[in-house]
Amino acid sequence: MLQRAGRKQRFKSILVGALALGIGACASQSVHENPMAPAAGSDAPAGYLANSEIPDSLFLLPVPPAAGSAAFAQDEAVSVEARALRNSLRWQQAAEDANMSFPRAAGTYACALNIDVNEKDTPRLYVLLRRTIQDARRATTAAKNKYARTRPFVTFNEPTCTPADEAILRTNGSYPSGHAAAGWTWALILAELAPERGDAILARGRSFGESRLVCNVHWQSDVLAGRFMATGVVTRLHANDAFKADMTAAKAEIAAARARNLKPTRDCAAESAALATKVVSAM
Repeated sequence: MLQRAGRKQRFKSILVGALALGIGACASQSVHENPMAPAAGSDAPAGYLANSEIPDSLFLLPVPPAAGSAAFAQDEAVSVEARALRNSLRWQQAAEDANMSFPRAAGTYACALNIDVNEKDTPRLYVLLRRTIQDARRATTAAKNKYARTRPFVTFNEPTCTPADEAILRTNGSYPSGHAAAGWTWALILAELAPERGDAILARGRSFGESRLVCNVHWQSDVLAGRFMATGVVTRLHANDAFKADMTAAKAEIAAARARNLKPTRDCAAESAALATKVVSAM
């Protein structure tokens, strides 16, 4: 009991620090969402980290909020607000964010970076994104399998923004969010590579996680836990020589893309308009 209490306190302390930095600014997978089968196809490159180096989600995370608890009441309240955005522009953006298949997913942060991200023009950055998504996925698997938490769309019997995925998501644990872990891993890495765009990148990382609330496939505590695991992943990545080499190369590619004025091919105005909608009003 004392050990579990200690783990919970450590997790709460780190989350509070993260929120103070803006990581949780708004109150705010089966294999499919770990972080998602489309991104983890047979041709996907391996992650950078060995299995022994992956942060242990069972050790680092507390158990998910139990039904009837104050924490679960908070999850439910946030879910009500987020689900009210169904069929809005924000809902459409959430559906876009759910797509973690490459090459499409490579452009998730293109607008925040203000450059195009693709295999031809930024090949090392492209590989960096593909490899780190695997590390983020593996960091969520243990807790997902252990807790097998029911997703909100099942609890409320309401649709998601990706109906074709619902059958698989029903069999996949909700806690922690694999999408949020992947998105925040990318946000932390990209903010380091392009610090002059850091605020825009971190804001996009926050909104990417919030898209899981809008989609009705995750609870707020799932998203926060996914971000937390991402922080652990990025910390471990910085001790990996191959990762560091790719970071150096990716930074040079970003500078070259700026010099060439290689602008995003996505509709950044539409994305900005959709993301301007606040998902949740309070923590």
